[in-house]
Amino acid sequence: MTKTPIEGIHHVTAIASDAQANVDFYVGLLGLRLVKRTVNFDDPGTYHLYYGDEAGTPGSILTFFPWAHAVRGTRGVGQTSATAFSVPEGSLGFWRDRLAGQNVLAAEPADRLERESVLTLFDPDGMKLELIAHPGAEDRAPWAGSGIPERAAIRGFHSVTLTEKSLGPTTGLLTEAMGFHRVVSEGDAGEGDGGGNRSRYAIGAGGAGAQIDLLEEPSGSHGRVAAGSVHHVAFRVEDDAAQRAWLADLAERGLHVTPVQDRQYFHSIYYREPGGVLFELATDPPGFTFDEPLASLGSALKLPPWLEAARPRIEAALPKLQVPAAAPAVAEGVA
Repeated sequence: MTKTPIEGIHHVTAIASDAQANVDFYVGLLGLRLVKRTVNFDDPGTYHLYYGDEAGTPGSILTFFPWAHAVRGTRGVGQTSATAFSVPEGSLGFWRDRLAGQNVLAAEPADRLERESVLTLFDPDGMKLELIAHPGAEDRAPWAGSGIPERAAIRGFHSVTLTEKSLGPTTGLLTEAMGFHRVVSEGDAGEGDGGGNRSRYAIGAGGAGAQIDLLEEPSGSHGRVAAGSVHHVAFRVEDDAAQRAWLADLAERGLHVTPVQDRQYFHSIYYREPGGVLFELATDPPGFTFDEPLASLGSALKLPPWLEAARPRIEAALPKLQVPAAAPAVAEGVA
């Protein structure tokens, strides 16, 4: 078995409360495409909603389990504390105005590592999101049907931020087992004021979609994963053979890795990094056109074969969803 390298972030999965509010925010406001509506295979009484670019390309996929009565989570150590999207350089003025027009609170853009500009906002459940405009090359195309001007539209993930009590064990896993390397830290020459606690690790050539930021908070309290929290972060592996090789390697290192799980649109294995964040390694194939064509992705409830017999009961239990039309085109300038 060939253990080919991890290729970056595959998807991020989080927990929400109200499914319609979730769709309205991520499709109607942020301009992502609903590429798949299915159910939580372990709890088919709730949706599993997938958002991304036109095809749900790995590296663009944000997914949610919306449990209607979920309590609000709390951010803390041992968690993925922020999920960041890549947007074009110079576009944060557009996003600041767009969010303000929908009464979504956002912080003023702030500078970060590697000459980035960061706009922080929160979704309806309080999940922390970041829009990061950065000077590096970005060759990923946005979803043309979003209604957001191309010069401002989301390109996919930039990074995720993990908050840890101590970075040593986590960085050991990232660098010694998973192939990441340290890029930069606050306190390096020209990066912050020397008092920061953020470090960046990248896989391969790095850049947007292939990096993790780590925050060290030795006195921080542990967070609670619930509505508004990230459940897990998934990283890309090439195919099933590569995934099996990774499973064997990680298990040999003493990690408690699950057997391969069939998620229909990819195959998955799961394990926790030493700080407590749940990681997944997900295959790129077969992808979201596995059971519906590209043009109609996300338009119908898709179930795996083993749940089809229960479709009437499942559909009756799920709330009806109205997917917003493409976000209205706007004429605001980009600044």
